[in-house]
Amino acid sequence: MSPEEHISPIGHSLLNRRSFMKNSGFSLGALGLAQLLSKDGLLAASDPTSFTGKSPIRPKIDPDNPYASRDPHFNPPAKQVLVIFCPGAVSHVDTFDYKPDLTKYHGQKPPGIPAVTFEGPSGNIAKPFWNFKPRGKSGKMVSDLVPHLGEMADEFCFLHALHTQTSAHPQGENFLNTGFTMEGFPSFGAWVTYALGSENEELPAFVAINDPRGLARSGKNNFGNGFLPAAFQGTDFSAKSPPANLQRPGSYSAADDKSTINLLAQLNGKHLERYPGDANLAARIASYELAGKMQTSIPDVMDISNEPKSIKKLYGVETGTDLKKEYAKNCILARRLIEKGVRVVQLFNGSDPSGGNGITNWDSHSNIDKTHAMQAEIMDQPTAALLRDLKRRGLLDHTLVVWATEFGRMPFLQGNGTGRDHNPGAFTCFMAGAGVKTGMSYGASDEFGFKAVHNRTSVYDFNATILHLMGLGHERLSYYHNGLERRLTNVHGHVVKEVLA
Repeated sequence: MSPEEHISPIGHSLLNRRSFMKNSGFSLGALGLAQLLSKDGLLAASDPTSFTGKSPIRPKIDPDNPYASRDPHFNPPAKQVLVIFCPGAVSHVDTFDYKPDLTKYHGQKPPGIPAVTFEGPSGNIAKPFWNFKPRGKSGKMVSDLVPHLGEMADEFCFLHALHTQTSAHPQGENFLNTGFTMEGFPSFGAWVTYALGSENEELPAFVAINDPRGLARSGKNNFGNGFLPAAFQGTDFSAKSPPANLQRPGSYSAADDKSTINLLAQLNGKHLERYPGDANLAARIASYELAGKMQTSIPDVMDISNEPKSIKKLYGVETGTDLKKEYAKNCILARRLIEKGVRVVQLFNGSDPSGGNGITNWDSHSNIDKTHAMQAEIMDQPTAALLRDLKRRGLLDHTLVVWATEFGRMPFLQGNGTGRDHNPGAFTCFMAGAGVKTGMSYGASDEFGFKAVHNRTSVYDFNATILHLMGLGHERLSYYHNGLERRLTNVHGHVVKEVLA
């Protein structure tokens, strides 16, 4: 068989000279027309790399001053954001998503329930392990597991129809915080500081306050810079573990320290002159300079000893377990950082489960009645106090607060009969503060809390909405990387306008 016999009819037509000229003429004509339309601004986007139909907005970063304050895309209700992240997957059906049918069908296995879930065979439907009560003027049903947060239900906007792409913790944390299940992508905080910079020259633009027990499962990827310039990664410390290497050695005087810093600045400046445009080098120099300024600012912001007794009592610093006390101090630190104008604060309640399921975070595959109770005792009072304190000081007027977890838990028990498995199909998060409606519940899961069914909200939608509240268009905020316009929400997501005040 000759080679020509393998060619399709369309291929034969292209080999025909007349047909080829006809087809190529149309193609070239289309390219010419596209160029003219683009020149006249009649195309949806003039940037050929855009996949949204909207021109990308890439902030202009001064390598010598990457933390300089930058304008948002539009006037925002929120200038700062506090993200309270609870790794391990908080059970929505035992906290904020009231499902009476769980009690009605307790001990049964209704149709539609999968035989096997993430960690094995599924058991029977289980009623909530704690009673639900109506709270506030809104009458929002909230579990007795979190009574302090329940008292503030009128301040929150609950999103009950969230769903995610994965049922694995590391990937779930990555997805919520970076928009991708894989590692190596910029975190939400990095995107925000890349876009907006900082309004405080003596503190980092983005601070991650880790749980007293350590890092979450996905580690520093939760607050990493990914492929964004290194300057935009989160600086992690806590009330228990202040930033390292900020204290000058006792053998050095203040004058010696100043002379050393000045000399280092001169050497760094000359090095940067030799390698202009080196963003990583510039970021390192900027980080060193910031560290120098932090030598005086950090000790002040971290010293909570001068907080009034009433504040310490409100947060629970002196009552409960040692872990609760430490987390309470972290909550006070978070408020002080917001007061100082830090752009993004990420506060963790839970760490990597090195101590077993439900011991160091909310991952309760067994004994959920004990493990969730332990975590709630740590989280509930200090978190509610933090929100009350922010409101009382007027900080919620320009600060968005986000309470989140990576996915939910199943409405039925696992085969062991004492815990709930991972549920990516439905979970609950809430927002409060600047730009958000209060006393609202948006979306709904089904009668068992198994699947999101009404006003379904993806993680992409969730992040798009948070960016919008910060004055940033999620379809336009981008970074050109490896031939693609990358963004937090990938090629998905829409702003949930129904929750906007």
